[in-house]
Amino acid sequence: MKRTVLAALSISALASVNALAADLPQRPVYKTPMAAPAPVYNWTGCYVGANIGGAWGNINATDVTTGATVSPRNSGFAGGGQVGCDYQMSQWVFGVRNIFDATSISNGATISDSLISGTVNSHLRWFDALTARAGYLVQPNVLLYGQGGAAWTSWNVTAFNTAGAQVGEISGGNRTGWTAGGGVEWMFAPHWSVFAEYNFMGFGTRSATTTACVGGRCALISAKSDLQNALVGVNYKF
Repeated sequence: MKRTVLAALSISALASVNALAADLPQRPVYKTPMAAPAPVYNWTGCYVGANIGGAWGNINATDVTTGATVSPRNSGFAGGGQVGCDYQMSQWVFGVRNIFDATSISNGATISDSLISGTVNSHLRWFDALTARAGYLVQPNVLLYGQGGAAWTSWNVTAFNTAGAQVGEISGGNRTGWTAGGGVEWMFAPHWSVFAEYNFMGFGTRSATTTACVGGRCALISAKSDLQNALVGVNYKF
C-alpha cells in the first residue's frame, strides 16, 4: 500500500513539474546578424551629366611680314554638359563621350611694328569635344582613364589699329581641331558618379592679310591657338 501511494505521489509531482515548464515562456533564439550585401558597380551603359571648371586660351599671333609676335592669354569660366556610353570588360572600360561647354574667355595684346600698331583680340565662346576613352578600374568603383578625339570651337581673333578700327579678322566662326586628356571617375552609388579631368585642345594656325599697310606692304597676321581646361562633373548612368 505504501509503495502504491509513493508511486502515485511521484507521478503527480512529475506531472506538475512538466505543466509548470510548459507554462514558462520560450527562450529567445539569437541569430548572427546578416551582413549587408556589397553594392555591385556596373560601368556598362549610357549616361548624361553636367560639369563646371576653368579654361585657359592661348593665341600666338605673328606678323609674318615683319616677324613681330604677341600672345594674348586669358583664363575664364567653363561649364556645360556631357553625354556618353561605356562598356565594361573585366577591369577595363571603353566608351565614347561628347561634351559641350560655354566659356568666358576674352583677351587682347598689343602689337606694334613698322606695318601695324594696335591690338590683337581673341574671344572664345564655346568648345565641343567628341572623344573615345579607355580606362582601368583600380577599384570596382574607381576608374582611371585617358581620352582623345576631335574638338570644335567658336574662336574669333581680330586685329585693331590704335584708333580702335578693325583692320583684319585672322580667325572667325567655328574652328576644328583635336583634343587629348585624362581623369579619374568615382562611382559613389550604383547609378551616380563624379569625375575630375584635364584636357588639351589644339586648333591649328590660320592667317589673314590685314588692311594695315605701309608703302604697299600689308601686315599678314598668322595666329596659332590652343585651349586647356580642367573640369569636375557628375554623371547619371541609366
